[in-house]
Amino acid sequence: MPNVVDILKARGLFQDITSPDLVRVVEQPTPVYAGFDPTSSSLQVGNFVTIMGLAHFQRCGHPVIALVGGATGLIGDPSGKSAERNLLSAEDVERNVEGIRENLSRFLDFDSKIAPARLVNNNDWMKEFSFIGFLRDVGKYFRVGAMLDKESVKARLEGEFGMSFCEFSYQLLQAYDFLHLRDTYGCRIQIGGSDQWGNITAGTELIRRLRSEEAYGLTFPILCDSSGKKFGKSAGNSIYLDERRTSCYDFYQFFLRTEDGDVLRLLRVFTFLPEEELQALEASMRTEPEKRVAQHRLAETITRTVHGEAGLRKALAASEVLFGGSFGDLTADDLEGIFANVPSAVLPQDRVLGVPLADLAVAAGLCTSKGEVRRLAANGGFYVNNVKVADPLIPATADQVIGGRMLVLRSGRKSYRLVKIG
Repeated sequence: MPNVVDILKARGLFQDITSPDLVRVVEQPTPVYAGFDPTSSSLQVGNFVTIMGLAHFQRCGHPVIALVGGATGLIGDPSGKSAERNLLSAEDVERNVEGIRENLSRFLDFDSKIAPARLVNNNDWMKEFSFIGFLRDVGKYFRVGAMLDKESVKARLEGEFGMSFCEFSYQLLQAYDFLHLRDTYGCRIQIGGSDQWGNITAGTELIRRLRSEEAYGLTFPILCDSSGKKFGKSAGNSIYLDERRTSCYDFYQFFLRTEDGDVLRLLRVFTFLPEEELQALEASMRTEPEKRVAQHRLAETITRTVHGEAGLRKALAASEVLFGGSFGDLTADDLEGIFANVPSAVLPQDRVLGVPLADLAVAAGLCTSKGEVRRLAANGGFYVNNVKVADPLIPATADQVIGGRMLVLRSGRKSYRLVKIG
């Protein structure tokens, strides 16, 4: 079995390790964990880096633990943040934990006979502590000077908003998580983004102090695009792994729009494609850059991984729709996502059903007059739901209204108007 550290380095998933001894330790199956903050009901593509890290460990024969911070999520990790986040209620956290549980089940093999994945929630053990009990049993082993020296703490203390004691205590909680997983499951390795270095080393130090044993940390680089922007945002919006938060189409398009300078790096980070194929894709970028073969391979591979074959088919069908393809089995929700940036009009049902399509096109703002619609149709350029309409005087029918909610008018090749019934 190849050494997982070597694989992570080759895939661009390696930033640092707490000790060079880790390379030797992972020559044998060793439990490893990563934490996920339940600040949302779905993980984002930024979390996919850590998920891929766990997946590589599991593929190399190591049991993996995904820890969902049901307790620490009530506080919020200050690492990498410039201001304190709004605190979540216990109900919000529990709801988000369930969403993350579903997300992770798509990527990690929880039924493996060799290296099974395990999902744990730190609220299961943290809820047993009283404040006094935690200070006595855990807090006394931390020195304030060392805590202040953590880079994540320094950055916040020097910033505009400072840091509350609530956030300052976060590293104690995460350190105890590591200790608990060591005692319960024999876990000796924690992985995470490079902004987690301070929290990870707090855990290795606590284990060394209380158990006289070495534990290890490995961090991944914070993924940024070629412009230096942190990866995982699109026009200011997060790209989620849950189809209810980010449609399969939008997810696919996010990766399809990858710049040439980023695509090979993202293929290494987010897929398991072999080096031979990656080199072939790199060659295609030199010889036929206009075909964007690497971008299509990236978008298809990741969408299939996250949303399955059905999700990929939906994304591809949605992409074809924008180029005049059939609506097929797409739902009203699908169409609303596809045409989210298309001008729309909301009309009552009695101004849609039974109304001549020429009048509907004018009312929706696609054309300025019925004469314009007639000329457009005569020249073969008027469409309803991407179906060419020769006679614009025929009335709109219920069959044309997708899901009883909307239909799409088109003028020419690319001028769309979404009509919603409201």
